[in-house]
Amino acid sequence: MNYMLTKAAIPRALWVCSEYSSTLLMLLTQYYSGASSPFWSTGKPVGSDRSSSQRNEPTKVVGASYSHTDMLNIQALYESSLNAQWTLTTTRSNKSKGNKSAKPASNYMSSISYLDSAPPPAQGFDESGDMADERSLPTYPQPKQSQGKILRPQYKDILRDPANSLHLINHPPPPPGSTSKEAQAHGARITRINKFKKILQASSISLPELRDSAWSGLPEEVRAMSWQILLGYLPTNSERRVATLERKRKEYLDGVRQAFEKSGDRPATAGSGAKGRNRGLDEGVWHQISIDVPRTNPHLELYAYEATQKSLERILYVWAIRHPASGYVQGMNDLVTPFWQVFLAAYITDPDIEFGMDPGQLPKAVLDAVEADSFWCLTKLLDGIQDNYVHEQPGIHRQVASLRDLTKRIDAGLVNHMDKEGIEFMQFSFRWINCLLMREVSVKNVVRMWDTYLAEEQGFSEFHLYVCAAFLVKWSEQLVKMDFQEIMMFLQALPTRDWSVKDIELLLSEAFIWSSLFRGSSAHLRDSSTSRSQSFGF
Repeated sequence: MNYMLTKAAIPRALWVCSEYSSTLLMLLTQYYSGASSPFWSTGKPVGSDRSSSQRNEPTKVVGASYSHTDMLNIQALYESSLNAQWTLTTTRSNKSKGNKSAKPASNYMSSISYLDSAPPPAQGFDESGDMADERSLPTYPQPKQSQGKILRPQYKDILRDPANSLHLINHPPPPPGSTSKEAQAHGARITRINKFKKILQASSISLPELRDSAWSGLPEEVRAMSWQILLGYLPTNSERRVATLERKRKEYLDGVRQAFEKSGDRPATAGSGAKGRNRGLDEGVWHQISIDVPRTNPHLELYAYEATQKSLERILYVWAIRHPASGYVQGMNDLVTPFWQVFLAAYITDPDIEFGMDPGQLPKAVLDAVEADSFWCLTKLLDGIQDNYVHEQPGIHRQVASLRDLTKRIDAGLVNHMDKEGIEFMQFSFRWINCLLMREVSVKNVVRMWDTYLAEEQGFSEFHLYVCAAFLVKWSEQLVKMDFQEIMMFLQALPTRDWSVKDIELLLSEAFIWSSLFRGSSAHLRDSSTSRSQSFGF
């Protein structure tokens, strides 16, 4: 069979080859030579110099929901993971009166929790009471002066039209003492930013051109606007942009007021929404969201502030009541955070805002805009993968089955070993698809990953599957030496804490190769050892 790249994929292929030419050459050579192990297994495996007794000791959880942090009691997390029921908490299972816990989505694997079990409320769950009274009072970091994170003086212009931020981009010279290589990289970055400025300042933005350029990563200076255009939230026509933003932001704020108001009473404000006895709320929805949001990215200071948490709660609650077919599903709290973080950074002089930035100090107009934009972009994302969250989650079940088929085509030895040990793909990859790998890598790395997903027309629904396959096969050499328990513990705590953007780009390039080989090829997506005829159907 002849494998050909489409015209649109050629720029991406050139970038992949230029960045990782030697690595990908080994990949293709080994694939076509029928090698049983993937190319990355030739290197020294992580932890290969440890004794067998050392390998059995618990290691830090860096790939689970609270990854990349040293602030946790890791041993307690291991124990809770082993004792927790394997459940998916949804608002559908919380709606019956007096129901204090979610029903298990499946008893498929009772010893592994792919999502963290929700802690019980501080007080009894009483539908007639105040939602805020059902848990202990939250504690937030004390407001403090931002550490170099300054609101842009021109923020009002950016609020009106994000394209105004393009005029504010400056290009400082390379730092003193920079090497020639660093100076060259600095110049290349400036050239790349100017390329995006030219694309985004056009009266009618070319989506194909923006996609091709964004695939290999977006500069942080243009990321917020580019994401909004790629998602279809902002129109490509510059003349419609201002009116569209005003209308959509007003529509969201009106939706918030309607969602939190009691019949015949004044609508709850942002500050009183969690305090008033608001019987108009779907209390089961609000109860679960109010549990999950404080547990979102607890290792990042940005998500510990009250302004952040209240904003995320409103976004998720309004989305849930507007989409009753699915409602809120645990894990959606993760999916909104890249949008919120990227869009907030557009108004700050230093876009690295995970620490040293209290959003509560910003003007209300800025927070309202960030919240509304995040809501609509989350809606656009979930519209494309809603089958993952409706009753019985058929989309995830299809993708898990397809992931197994694809992985077997890439590394049959790994899948055969997992079958021998009794490992089911559902036991570990459900979370990868449900949360889009956000529990496995840092938010910054997810942001880079989403640059590419948004550049792909079906990035979240299709290309993500190839990323998951590349992600799993990356650990092949370690996994084939493990038994059932070791495999499950390893996949629940993958060593990705120190991953950089380069690691993510290598993962994306590997996924691109598999996508180019297998997408649309049903013969390569079927397991030849079975009579099953179902394929990806891409």
